[in-house]
Amino acid sequence: MIQLSSLTKSFGDRTLFENITWQVADRECVGLCGPNGAGKTTLLRIFAGFDDPDAGTVVKPAGMRVGYLPQDGLTHEGLSLYAEAGLAFQWLMDVKTEMQEIEARLGDASVPESEHDAMLHRYSDLQDRFRLHDGYAIDLKIDTVLRGLGFSPADYEKPTATFSGGWQMRIALAKLLLSKPDLLLLDEPTNHLDLDARNWLEDYLHEYPHAVILVSHDRFFLDKVVDRITDIYLRTLTDYACNYSQYLVERDVRIERLRDAKRRQDEEVARVEMFINRFRYQATKAAQVQSRIKMLDKVVPIEVPPERRRVHFTFPTCEKSGRMVFELKGVHKAYGATKVFGGIGLHVERGDRIALLGPNGAGKSTLMRLLSGVEGPDHGTCTTGHQVVMQYFAQDEAARLDPNLTVYETLSSGSPVHMVPMIRDILGGFLFSGDDVYKRAGVLSGGERTRLAVARMLLRPSNTLLLDEPTNHLDLDSKDVLLDALMDYGGTLIVVSHDRYFIDKLATKVVEIGNGQALFYPGTYEEFHWSKTQKGKTPALPDGLGPASRAAAAPRALRQSGPRQPVPAKPQTQAKTQTPATPQAPSPAPRGDGVADYEAKKRADAEARKRDRARKALKARIADLEKRIAEREQEIKTLEEKMAAPGFYENRDASKPIVDRHQAAMWAVGDLMGQWEALQAHAQELDAD
Repeated sequence: MIQLSSLTKSFGDRTLFENITWQVADRECVGLCGPNGAGKTTLLRIFAGFDDPDAGTVVKPAGMRVGYLPQDGLTHEGLSLYAEAGLAFQWLMDVKTEMQEIEARLGDASVPESEHDAMLHRYSDLQDRFRLHDGYAIDLKIDTVLRGLGFSPADYEKPTATFSGGWQMRIALAKLLLSKPDLLLLDEPTNHLDLDARNWLEDYLHEYPHAVILVSHDRFFLDKVVDRITDIYLRTLTDYACNYSQYLVERDVRIERLRDAKRRQDEEVARVEMFINRFRYQATKAAQVQSRIKMLDKVVPIEVPPERRRVHFTFPTCEKSGRMVFELKGVHKAYGATKVFGGIGLHVERGDRIALLGPNGAGKSTLMRLLSGVEGPDHGTCTTGHQVVMQYFAQDEAARLDPNLTVYETLSSGSPVHMVPMIRDILGGFLFSGDDVYKRAGVLSGGERTRLAVARMLLRPSNTLLLDEPTNHLDLDSKDVLLDALMDYGGTLIVVSHDRYFIDKLATKVVEIGNGQALFYPGTYEEFHWSKTQKGKTPALPDGLGPASRAAAAPRALRQSGPRQPVPAKPQTQAKTQTPATPQAPSPAPRGDGVADYEAKKRADAEARKRDRARKALKARIADLEKRIAEREQEIKTLEEKMAAPGFYENRDASKPIVDRHQAAMWAVGDLMGQWEALQAHAQELDAD
């Protein structure tokens, strides 16, 4: 167990912690939460011994090993990746080296026989220690962690100096996990990890045998890993024995109770002060006045955190694009000998909300540059639709800001006039307040520049957004502002992000990038992840149903067996085609002035029969479309069963024709569904006449 006892820490006139006492037990995993600047990183550095408290002590057992991963700034050089990771077992490697030296001495005839007994005893002790600490499994452990964090065996012998900053942090994390310290301190460990590596790290930490304290802005990661949340605010620490999602609920309830108590306290203090002011100079009330003055002196004011303002706004209006937004056909892209795409196709329609997923280096950013027109394909075509007004947020968008403009000027330049009143609210939502808005963009930190670039994007009119890692360097509150804005966005959205909560809330379709391909999955990220883990096990749906009935039945089957498999989207409801009433036979011709009424009735009956024939013809066309859609769905299901077979993608020449047929069938279903929807709308118009 490690404990903080009466700890106080200040920077200048700002107090971060005041007389706090807090402890962490062995095998606990604690997540630190709080607004930027609350002191999360400072607390980790105090535990790690890099910062000292102004008062109080850190109590920990003798011999406790503490490992600390900062947010950034670590570099490695001089060794290969594998040798660098092996430094985590340096003491075991020293034991192995000594064992080898003893083996050599035992085989040396010049060593006196009288020393053999002592050497054998020493060798036995070393061998027991080496075996007890799994020394013979060192290579397996290194390989497991490096692969889990996204390194391939081809990287093992590369010099560490050749890896970029994000991969340098992965190397540091690998060494830390391999050394298994008694207290593991992680400051934003998911910043440089892709989705696969995050999923692996979740599982690893879930089974970690010692205490873990971490800071993260990834909701899914916190929910899966931590069993306790510690909230840092108002110079103190408050514990919540739950995951992050439950913490949000309990925190709001707690703060509401504090506000009620504060309100009651203020009312009581005001009542007492009124009594004191009223009777202060009356001798008969002097004792009561003094008693109440002493009572006020003993009152400890209740502090409540400032209310968090949620920024809500609507995007500036922009004309709708055409139905087709992007279409890629047979696109090839390579950089030298590295082939990124080998003949991919992609069709994006108006209103699509697509997440691009895949490991780092798979080609997600390359695809975004192709769609935005920044780069062109080596072969194939990339077509942009009619009236597409696009905004492209690149990974290096922050570097493109004009360093001479202030924060406020960066947002006001180029934004519509009616959005100018919203600028200060949006800046506040992205942590720019007070005089911060008058800072030059050139003096901002990397994280501040990213937040400013995201805020600028929200003020520009567009009907299509291409967002490449927009959540990097954003805290949870800023992510909420961006997420709320994008959920209300009415245009087409294509996003690359490693924040699973973010993409699960936004995306209705997923495109998986990897091995030179772009595979399409309808559904949310959670459904995509489930389908990948299930290896294509399709939930059974009742046979003999048309598209509308199958769509209604699908949610019931999916609730029983999990999220849906990658199949084309289906309409959620089917308009009921009403059978018109049979027209009555014309009555005998009336006499005299009733001839005009009779002729009008004949015309009405003729129109009714005409509408009836049109309805029947329309129903026949709808039934034919439903049959064709069902046939294509069955073809897709058959192809997906083949694609889900183990080792399917190992032979690219054999798998590519099947993948191409699968995508062609899906686009065909999409076209048929568009015709089906148009005929249904026409049927509704006829019914309304």
